Amino acid sequence: MYEKLLVVLDPAQETQKALGRALHLARIQPSQLTLFVSIYDFAYEMTTMLSGEEREQMRQSLIADQEAWIRDQIRNYDSKDLVIDIVVVWHHRPFEAIIKQAIEGNYDLIVKGTQKHDTLQSVIFTPTDWHLLRKAPSPVLLVKDHDWPQHGSVLAAVNAASDSDIHQGLNRKILKAAGYISKKLNSYLHIVNCFPGAPASIAVEIPEFDTHQYQASVREHHETSLLNIAQEVDVDFAGLHLREGLPDDEVPRVANELDAELVVLGTIGRTGITAALLGNTAEHVIEQLNCDLLAIKPEGFKSPMAKN
Repeated sequence: MYEKLLVVLDPAQETQKALGRALHLARIQPSQLTLFVSIYDFAYEMTTMLSGEEREQMRQSLIADQEAWIRDQIRNYDSKDLVIDIVVVWHHRPFEAIIKQAIEGNYDLIVKGTQKHDTLQSVIFTPTDWHLLRKAPSPVLLVKDHDWPQHGSVLAAVNAASDSDIHQGLNRKILKAAGYISKKLNSYLHIVNCFPGAPASIAVEIPEFDTHQYQASVREHHETSLLNIAQEVDVDFAGLHLREGLPDDEVPRVANELDAELVVLGTIGRTGITAALLGNTAEHVIEQLNCDLLAIKPEGFKSPMAKN
């Protein structure tokens, strides 16, 4: 399912979490890895007094240094019998370089490590992370410090009761991806779906309104929809989690309760000029997760950076 991996390394980080995770994936399924670094030295802008040949030599020297650094990183891991390519590009916008490489190489998955705040325990999502989640043509795996043990938990977040064909198609992609990875990891698949509570004001405005009956009906509808989609995709799951409340709160809460190693969710873009955006719900969920995240794009998604 993920045969070609684009693995984004960060020379500024001491530990290359993305490399470790990508090698783990490559050991449990056949994968070809491309280790990728985008570099740019702004001192290069100050060398205009040099000849074009001298500037090019400087640039190639910096690229060669990064290639040597990547080879040193590989030596820290067991990469025997794996197909690994190294790509270093000169670009002043890392996210553009990554997405361009992803488009040209037609990769199945982009793997990138997250950064931890120096003083806080929280993870920082960089502008590059958000650009990848919004605009990359491939699914994006953002790696945190959580291990991937066997017999752990993979959590798939779906919107089962949606009437939108895009949402339903995305639900199927999420469950297939989560089911595939959980099987490969010998882990347990859990599925979470959230539903809204009755507006508090409705009981005041309409005294005869039966909020309990309303809530029971909503819950039953979501429960039926959740069971139907789980059966339709035909994946083995260990638990279905139907939660009343906002996904922003409930998805991270379920992930914490399960000590999930991975959460799989979808990124639905808005229409028109903001079609590349994630949507507020996905963004808020992502910021609160303490485990790895696999973000799936809807069927037919085209990166705004792709040429028409």
